[in-house]
Amino acid sequence: MSLSEVGADPCPVCGGRGWVVEADGKAGTARPCKCREAGTTARLLTAAGIPPRYRHCKLSNFSIACESPEMRAQLQRALTLAKRYAEEFVQPGGFRQSGLLFVGPPGTGKTHLAAGVLAEVIERFHVRGRFVELTSMIHQIQATFDPGSPESKRTILDPLVEAELLVLDELGAQQLTPWVREILYLIINHRYTRQLPTLFTTNYRPDTSPARMPARTLTLDRGRDAEPVRREEFELLSHRLPAMLVSRLYEMAQPVELTAVEDFRREHKVHGAYLR
Repeated sequence: MSLSEVGADPCPVCGGRGWVVEADGKAGTARPCKCREAGTTARLLTAAGIPPRYRHCKLSNFSIACESPEMRAQLQRALTLAKRYAEEFVQPGGFRQSGLLFVGPPGTGKTHLAAGVLAEVIERFHVRGRFVELTSMIHQIQATFDPGSPESKRTILDPLVEAELLVLDELGAQQLTPWVREILYLIINHRYTRQLPTLFTTNYRPDTSPARMPARTLTLDRGRDAEPVRREEFELLSHRLPAMLVSRLYEMAQPVELTAVEDFRREHKVHGAYLR
């Protein structure tokens, strides 16, 4: 979505795109147009809705320090891909049309990377981004069924489907009722058909993943005051989503695997909470 689509006349400098490509002898360097300056970085970051737990998450403070060489190499690759994506988000032809799919068990830093990319893209290019915890969003929409609700399904979903960059956190974690399937299809298909970039995180591996790890049961330590939680992890994503959505997902996003990082949450804690 360009700036000209939100009600104002197109900017004569950028034509309503919100950014300008300056010739530099190569492909060109993109910079935010002055027409975006009304959307200050602080306001855009607030409007993005990054949860308080992840507001500190930056690509610059993502740690890859660990004992396992395999784990360290995978973390480095994931960080490199995330940084490159943020740096090259605006290209001569417009915003990126594809996204990233961060894949791995809980505690591997998926949400840190996704939130870090979103924050950096907002800071660099002043884009209108949004962060969505899918399970929370489902409950928020369900609350609109109350006749006294000040919100409607549309007022919740419209900013998400039209965001210039969207993070969908914990894809596949929801109980896939027909109603939930409809909501996920609406969001993902809208962004797919309009080629809007989306970042996903999921605990479920893509069918195309080279990591052929069987589903297994993990005991997740939630802290001193909470009971450990046992759950089966790393099933196929196609077991959690309809085939049509999985097919679109593979076209929309490049997988970034964090499958080797089994002990990362024990080695890196953020304010007493495990990374996700």
